[in-house]
Amino acid sequence: MTPAQARTATVATDPAAAASPVAVAAAAEAREHLLRLAKSGLPAELRTSAWNALRSTRGDAAIAEWLAPGGGYDAAKQRLREARSRNRAFCERVVLTHPAGFSPQVRAAAQRALAGTDTDRAAFVSTGYAEAQARDRAAREAEAQHQAQVAERDRAFVRALSQSDPGEQVRVAAQWALRAGSTDADVMEFFGYGWATGAALDVEAYQLRVSDAEVRRHHVLSLLIAQAVAAEEALRTAADVALARTEAERAWQAAADHAQNAHGAWLAEQEAARIQAENWQNIARLAGESVDGIWKVITAPAEDRQDDWAEARTEAEEAAAFWRDMADWAHEGETRVRG
Repeated sequence: MTPAQARTATVATDPAAAASPVAVAAAAEAREHLLRLAKSGLPAELRTSAWNALRSTRGDAAIAEWLAPGGGYDAAKQRLREARSRNRAFCERVVLTHPAGFSPQVRAAAQRALAGTDTDRAAFVSTGYAEAQARDRAAREAEAQHQAQVAERDRAFVRALSQSDPGEQVRVAAQWALRAGSTDADVMEFFGYGWATGAALDVEAYQLRVSDAEVRRHHVLSLLIAQAVAAEEALRTAADVALARTEAERAWQAAADHAQNAHGAWLAEQEAARIQAENWQNIARLAGESVDGIWKVITAPAEDRQDDWAEARTEAEEAAAFWRDMADWAHEGETRVRG
């Protein structure tokens, strides 16, 4: 049930029943949030854990436990921090961001590691990646078409990215390409895979950050709604009506404040995603218009990142709308108990 549907549902005349659509909508949105996580590009540990909670026969109770501190989400994050998971994620990211046309040795080595054992993946992370990079660089240096120097305008573009790109990891990758003692080969490798790698890391960091925050928000929301509903129910039979009314008002106000803060946070995320989507749209356009061969490998990653951030913006808009509705409902509850 969507918030709009819950708002128009038939509600009994007593105050406690009037609060029930809020809890229903909150639980429905929590389930939708898990479904988005399960279908997202987040690491497999988080996606699998979310699917398991969604498929539980215990329904909303299982989801509430998954969202709670120390629950399924936190356990999945802990597994994600373990070495085996980090190594697999690194290999997957290398395959995603290193095109075969520019880094055939690196890509092939990463694919072999993914198909192999935990030991194979650990070896790739510790030494195999660097060794494959060296082989790819040697092959490029041996080819005549790669002997031309990087144009100063390309170096200047990387310099601008290192200072003002909206993505932290892209800035770091650009700064590394221009570090003291760097060569044209470093700048070429930034265009070849460093840029795409940094961009993928920025998307992943965003997804993890907003997922962490939203999991906590939904957990707190469920607690605050339960407290407010209980306080409103207690008002019906309270000996001290004035005190009970004050407590019920405070409970609904706490829920409203929480929802309003979440709404503001998602508006900020919506703007951040808009900036990133427009940034990658411009990069894709520049890559498509460029006759400089160094740009050709960034075209496809730029289009992919544009899609990622456009999707993130849409999800932020939907989340902001949900929290706005929650704030409105909570304010209605506050008004209702005030009499």
